[in-house]
Amino acid sequence: MLLPPLSASQPLPCPLCGSPTLAELPLMEAASCRTCEHIFTPTCDRTALELADAEVPLTWVWCRGRWQRQWRGLPAVTWLYLPLALGFVSLPTSIVAAGAYWFPPLPGSALAWLPQVWIGLTAIAHLACVLWLCLEAYQFPLWLYLEALSRRWRRQWRYFRTAP
Repeated sequence: MLLPPLSASQPLPCPLCGSPTLAELPLMEAASCRTCEHIFTPTCDRTALELADAEVPLTWVWCRGRWQRQWRGLPAVTWLYLPLALGFVSLPTSIVAAGAYWFPPLPGSALAWLPQVWIGLTAIAHLACVLWLCLEAYQFPLWLYLEALSRRWRRQWRYFRTAP
């Protein structure tokens, strides 16, 4: 199905944030949303819109008067990914924990709490890396949604602050 015509007089809803502010950019083969400020380009056959200003290649098709996300398919999950992820989180954490066990701080010193905090930070940092890779593999645009929500809240906050 072909995309509906983009015009400034009748803007379409934005596929990312949902506000009806998607309009054509002048002298360009692209459209932009005035709310979330993202740029979208149509595909070569003009059947879908792609998000042009993000590293995650998101695509939407126009179907029955609304945008539907076009999934590229899930990556092939093998049995090897879970042990690799567990090893990536547990191996550095256990190395730091072993160092804290074999070389403990002096009892009563000012930084006696530091090894436990360092072990926790190591586990959290490596777990965050694994979660980020999962979000990228499944193309979940968490950052883009949070960014659009924060822009919307900031605009509403400015409106309520300036209202008499």
